[in-house]
Parts: sequence; structure tokens; C-alpha cells
Amino acid sequence: MCNVFDGHNGISAAIFAKENLLSNVLSAIPQDISRDAWLQALPRALVVGFVKTDIEFQQKGETSGTTATFVLVDGWTVTVASVGDSRCISDTQGGVVSLLTVDHRLEENAEERERVTASGGEVGRLNVFGGNEVGPLRCWPGGLCLSRSIGDTDVGEFIVPIPHVKQVKLSNVGGRLIIASDGIWDALSSDMAAKSCRGLPAELAAKLVVKEALRSRGLKDDTTCLVVDIIPSDLPVLPPIPRKKHNMLTSLLFFGKKSENSVNKATNKLSAVGVVEELFEEGSAMLTERLGKDFPLNKNSGIFRCAVCQVDQPPGDDGLSVNSGPFFSPASSPFLCTNCQKKKDAMEGKRPSRASITA
Repeated sequence: MCNVFDGHNGISAAIFAKENLLSNVLSAIPQDISRDAWLQALPRALVVGFVKTDIEFQQKGETSGTTATFVLVDGWTVTVASVGDSRCISDTQGGVVSLLTVDHRLEENAEERERVTASGGEVGRLNVFGGNEVGPLRCWPGGLCLSRSIGDTDVGEFIVPIPHVKQVKLSNVGGRLIIASDGIWDALSSDMAAKSCRGLPAELAAKLVVKEALRSRGLKDDTTCLVVDIIPSDLPVLPPIPRKKHNMLTSLLFFGKKSENSVNKATNKLSAVGVVEELFEEGSAMLTERLGKDFPLNKNSGIFRCAVCQVDQPPGDDGLSVNSGPFFSPASSPFLCTNCQKKKDAMEGKRPSRASITA
């Protein structure tokens, strides 16, 4: 596991997320299941963990916030969950660079701007004297330039902690992950960051990426970078991408079809090691969509378990809330306790619904 938390308006949200996010994710995964089932359950558990961490931090009454890029590696399978504008990329031995996150900057993400305004937020630039607008697009109240984060209780619930989640499988020759805060990506493209450190050990590669970003743009923001190599156990470092040295004239005169076939085979092999198989990707900000529809009542005990906070409540408790009408149907939507139901409605810009009932 590796992650980057880039705090703003103080460090308390970043520290809280660092200390609590992993345990909240793991608590949402059923125990005693197979490895394949565990990986399949992970994307939903990441959503639960992010939202639960946000709720717990908000209960502390502090106003700082943080981005979160959370990466779990199991064999060749990489699962990335993210809110904010830190980024994770993969770079394979074949030289294929893939983006594993989505930036939640209002300036660059039209879909998120539409969601925020539809949920009751206002999006605009900072007004200065004379009515001039400056800087990036921000969400008001609060002035945050991100649409998703953990914390930020003073901004508005339409700034949601629901992460974009992507799960991929690398080929068995492995690859490299570069995880960094926005201070890196404001200076370097994904391709530039990957190319700047190929063939170097991971620790040295991370330092070189930071150095390259500072050389390009100077120190204008946090510049945190992690490099993780996922490689076979018999390799000490991810090997550099092979460069083909080829004399075209000699090949045409003396090798003919044999040379052409050799080039094709080499190209195919290079493509094979660069393949990143996508297993799962979802970025909806709608909590119900992300939780799915298979949170049934415990048949043996008659207990409801909240899909987010994981608290058990027997039918009839004052805290029991139903989010899909006057009767709970396990097949229609997950069960949410009263507090988590309020959180869901607030994130969607809804007032308390009369359809929700409290027993």
C-alpha cells in the first residue's frame, strides 16, 4: 500500500486520513473470502472507507481538507482510489504510460462543475477590486478549487469524498507507479515524469522527478512524489526500455523479409509487455450507485448493517433510517443509518426527504 495526502487549510485532515483511511477500507471487506473475491470487493470498500473517514473527521469540528490518492497492490493487480488533484500513473516496460486517476479540479473537469452547481454550489473565480476575476475556478462558499476531498467542512457537502476508483492488472514483467501531488503535475506531464526517471531505482527515480519539476517550474507548491516498482522477484530494478538500433539501408539490401518479420516480432513483444488490462473503473459521485444493491438484512439475526459506517442496528431502533421508501428492500438499495443517510442527501444537494422514515 502507498498513498499521498496533500492537505490544505491546515494538516489535520491529511494526518487523520493517513491514520484512519486504511482501517476503514479494510473493515468494509467481508472476512474469510477468497483472494479474487477480496479484489472484487475492494472498489466498493474504498468508497465506504473514504466516506466513513470524511464523516469521522467532520465530527471533530475541524475545517481543513485533504486530497487522497490511495494505492493498493496485490501481485500484478493495482487498485487506485483518489479524490482531489494528486495523480497516479503507471509506466510499463513497453513504455506505455497510463493515467490511473481523474483530476477533480473545477477548472478542468466540466462534469464535476455541473454536479457541484446542480447540488447547490456556486462555481466562479475570485473577484478583486474593480470586478475583475482572477485565478482558477473555485467553489463557493469556501473558495476551494477542488470538487472532491476529505474534510473541508466549511465549504459545503457538495464537495464530496467519493473517490474515483480504477483497478488494473499489469503484465507479468511488471511496471512502475508514480504517485505525486499536484506540485509535480503542474510542472510535468505524465509522459515527462515517466521518461525522466526510467531505468533508475525507485528511490532515486522519485528524487529525480521532484528535481525535474523544480527545475521546470520552481517551488510553487508541495512537490511530493512516490515511485513504486512492481517487478519479478529476480529483477533488482525495472529494466530500461530497449532502444532498437537499426540500419534501414542494410536491412533492405541484405535481410529483406527476414528483417521485416524480426521487426514485427520485436514490436509485438514490446506491445505485449506494455499491456495494462483494465479490470474496473467507476467515478460516479452518487453514493447509492457506488455502493450497489447487495446489502441484505442479516437473515440469522435480523440485524441491519449500515453500508457506510458498518454499525449494526436491529429493526425498530431510533437510529434506523430507510432510503428507498417506506419499506426496506435489500434488492433496491443499501441500508444507511440516519447519520449516513443525511450525509448522502447533503452530498446530493437534497433536503431531508419525506420518503425517508425513522422507526
